Amino acid sequence: MNEEFNFEEYQNEIHRTGKTMLSIGVIMLLSCPFMMAYVTGSTIEWPAFFKAIVSVLIVYIPSCIVEYLIYVPLLGSGASYLTFLTGNITNLKLPCAFNSRDMAGAKVGSTENEIISTLSVATSSLVTMLVIFLGVLLLIPLTPILQNPVIKPAFDNVLPALFGALGYQYFKKSIKITVFPLSFMVLLCLIVPSMINQTSFLLIACGAIAIGLSYVFFKKGMLK
Repeated sequence: MNEEFNFEEYQNEIHRTGKTMLSIGVIMLLSCPFMMAYVTGSTIEWPAFFKAIVSVLIVYIPSCIVEYLIYVPLLGSGASYLTFLTGNITNLKLPCAFNSRDMAGAKVGSTENEIISTLSVATSSLVTMLVIFLGVLLLIPLTPILQNPVIKPAFDNVLPALFGALGYQYFKKSIKITVFPLSFMVLLCLIVPSMINQTSFLLIACGAIAIGLSYVFFKKGMLK
């Protein structure tokens, strides 16, 4: 006898499992340097330790808040737990979830999007681990090929090509809204090249600009 799918129970189980695994992951990450210091007999200089922690937190706390506010509504709870635990959000997990959602015709925030995103991110995580495992095994034999000057430019441009193709799918849906934020980012990165590595802060500015333009266009009847 088939049991009826209960989405609320599914969500509760996802949250229980996700919180548990994320807590274990955080504990393991934080305890790793202390375990290494204990095993090697090294002494931790606490003033320098806290000074370094503060400098890192100043950068990463705003970044974490922005990523949480942006990625969770797009991915859903299950995919978000997997993504924040396994990493590679923007270059692997997000494109995979977006493409899977578009292929299935699911809408953001729907039950279908929640399940499809979770399955796609889980599959991406398993494939990533398999590729890394094979890459480690084949690193030495493949080194001469990967460092070949003929094909090296192709590997250097994999991510720009991926994001260009993925971004265009969404930019073309509303050119009026995307032109100004995109031009702003390009111009800013050309004037201040160091901003290329500050994508989280750029997302805040571009998101605010896009929301503001959407509101103006909607009020003027130029956007449905």
